[in-house]
Amino acid sequence: MRHPVQNTLKAAVTFDGIGLHSGKPAKMVVLPAAAQHGVTFKRTDIALGNTVIPARWDMVERTALCTRLVNAAGVSVSTVEHIMAALAGCGVHNARVEIDGPEVPIMDGSSAQFVREIMATGIQRLHAPVRAWKVLKPVMVETKDARATLLPCDRLKISFDIEFAEEGIGHQSRELDLRNGTFARELCDSRTFCRRVDVEEMQANGLALGGVPGENAVVFDGPVVHAGSGLRHSDEPVRHKMLDALGDLALAGLPIFGHYVGERAGHSMTNTLLRALFNEPGAVAEVTCDPVMTARLPGQGLVWSEIPAQVRRVA
Repeated sequence: MRHPVQNTLKAAVTFDGIGLHSGKPAKMVVLPAAAQHGVTFKRTDIALGNTVIPARWDMVERTALCTRLVNAAGVSVSTVEHIMAALAGCGVHNARVEIDGPEVPIMDGSSAQFVREIMATGIQRLHAPVRAWKVLKPVMVETKDARATLLPCDRLKISFDIEFAEEGIGHQSRELDLRNGTFARELCDSRTFCRRVDVEEMQANGLALGGVPGENAVVFDGPVVHAGSGLRHSDEPVRHKMLDALGDLALAGLPIFGHYVGERAGHSMTNTLLRALFNEPGAVAEVTCDPVMTARLPGQGLVWSEIPAQVRRVA
């Protein structure tokens, strides 16, 4: 049984790319960090002032299209959800992320390259116990069209349900237990997606400037799907929603034992749910994990052979 200790990376790993929304180039370096550090972002292109941003739920400036962190000095970094999902899905509890631009590079629109490079670099055990949040009672937030819920559970489970009028998407739902490398096998290569009409609207508002249909995003235009060599999963959109949810939940600061249920939910709603969780008396407790609990966390049991290759079988 694996030892119940915190993890970091064995060495730094570097990613180069462009931001999906800003269209600006960025170099991101993910470095090892000490136990209890958690995950932080540092803007290396800003010379003065406080340039460190904790990857934490109360640092989130809630937006519909991505997750943006902002510190007290107004320094920000956007689209952090995919790298946060990769770190959580690989069982990395502590990391320093240095970036020379305002947005995390989008890569291929998924977390797959982040996962591959993190695991190729290797995971370093640290001499400190794993701490986690345990959901003690149900917490729910909702709007007219969407709902997100956290329920007590002895592991992290994610259930998601989406429905779009777009013919290529339609209604999709999936539920996964995130133990034993499930994130890497089932979710990490699922790409961000949108409708063609959304692209036109976003670009008219100065967003999605780095998006390339089929290259770093899947674009649905009625029955037509722009997905490069094709969809990686027949239900790739709902899987990407689950990827996003894991990344946004990772902003709790510690792993979560709970069952997340999203119904047409997005980044902003998941952050609203975390705020409700931590503001509801008796809804959550911090626990120190024993070996059995640690074995149920995402990233535990992940082996290299289960990580998707560069080219995955087309669904």
